[in-house]
Amino acid sequence: MLAQTVTYEFESSGSLPGWFWPVYIVLVAVLIVAMWKVFTKAGKPGWAAIVPIYNVIVMLEIVGRPIWWIVLMFIPFVNFVVWIIIAVDLAKSFGRSAGYGVGLAFLPFIFYLMLGYGPATYQGPAGAVGSAPPPPPPGSMTA
Repeated sequence: MLAQTVTYEFESSGSLPGWFWPVYIVLVAVLIVAMWKVFTKAGKPGWAAIVPIYNVIVMLEIVGRPIWWIVLMFIPFVNFVVWIIIAVDLAKSFGRSAGYGVGLAFLPFIFYLMLGYGPATYQGPAGAVGSAPPPPPPGSMTA
C-alpha cells in the first residue's frame, strides 16, 4: 500500500488591500501625537499616550472618572458606551460641547488633533461627581 500526499491550496478572499496597513499606521501615529498634546494640555505626561491601558487611566484622571472604570473597558459592549461617556467628559473638560465629545469618540484622529492643537484649554475634570461648572472665560460678561 502506497501513501499518498495531499496538498491543499486555499484562496483567501478576505485579505486586506495593500494600502490598508500604511494608512492604519499613519492614523495611529496621528492619534498618538494628538493624544500626547491633549495630555500635556491637561497637565499630564505626554508619553502616557503611547502606553496601552495606562493611557486610559490617565484619560480617566483627566475627565474625573474613578480609576476602577478601567475594568468596564474590558467588558464587551459596555466598553463602547463607557468610551463615549469618557469622550463627552473630555470635551466638557476642555470647554467643548457634548457633540464635540461624540466627534472625539467616532473620529478621534480628527477631533483629538483639533482639541490638542486648537485654542481649547483644560478647565478641570468634567466627570467628577459634584464638580462645579467651569468658570467663564476671562472678559466674558455675566448677568
